Amino acid sequence: MKIRAATRGSPLALWQTKKSISLLAETFPELEIETVIVETTGDRDRQTPLSELGGQGVFVKEVQIAVIEGRADFAVHSAKDLPPVSPDGLELVAFPERADPRDVLIGNRWEELPSQACIATGSIRRQAHLAHLRPDLRFEGLRGNIETRLKKAELYDGIIMAKAALDRLGLSPKIVDVFDSAVLLPQVGQGALAIECRVEDPDVSALLSKIDHPDTHRAVTAERAFLSKLGSGCDLPIAAHAVIEGKDVLLTAALSSYDGKTLLKATETGKESSVLGERVAQSLLDTQGGNKLMKKQ
Repeated sequence: MKIRAATRGSPLALWQTKKSISLLAETFPELEIETVIVETTGDRDRQTPLSELGGQGVFVKEVQIAVIEGRADFAVHSAKDLPPVSPDGLELVAFPERADPRDVLIGNRWEELPSQACIATGSIRRQAHLAHLRPDLRFEGLRGNIETRLKKAELYDGIIMAKAALDRLGLSPKIVDVFDSAVLLPQVGQGALAIECRVEDPDVSALLSKIDHPDTHRAVTAERAFLSKLGSGCDLPIAAHAVIEGKDVLLTAALSSYDGKTLLKATETGKESSVLGERVAQSLLDTQGGNKLMKKQ
């Protein structure tokens, strides 16, 4: 049997796709898998801030269309790039075991950053959370693939990126300071891969489901349920990270203002991921003032 995997063409995206293919090959040695490389809006435009390009979805839309149109049978995404709901006709069927979800500061150490330090990152979440802790910090945008961003590190007091990206590509900058999630809460789905296929293709879905990691699936589902409950109209910085504790899911999530002056955070546990994610979102919106914060955006 032969199936086709759609993916972006960046080194990190190709690594993630090859990893997913290797997991499938371990279970189905006879399976032949072709890689279909798709250029996305985020790949074509590497200068415009992601928030101006459309935020979530700029790295996945064209890849999803390739699957919908039948040019590929499934897609491998970074879970953090996905909008909260799959397009009609597609479903998320597998989340392989998650890598380290934390962020890292490259080129400096958090506790050693000087006053008025300039940090480069394209993430409004990272900017808001760090500004909440250090209002004196200055921020510059940063786009491009992992290697391109690393080359620019010396231009700033530090740059921020996902630890999983460094680990997957085997990159070891001289100074790497890992943020505890209590300091810088990760993006929804960070460190996880998400595999998507057509709803009407149960044979492919059955194959892909064999490389699903149940604990990762439960955790990311809770985070994505939180994101979905906030709604597509919420453009404010959002963060969420879930871990499995015994039979329960522990979810910590946050909603903040762009400038980081207001940062709302909640932590709850539950057994049903989707219910938990929605409950935490509702808590932030109703109990902690999230609705008022969203009206100000």
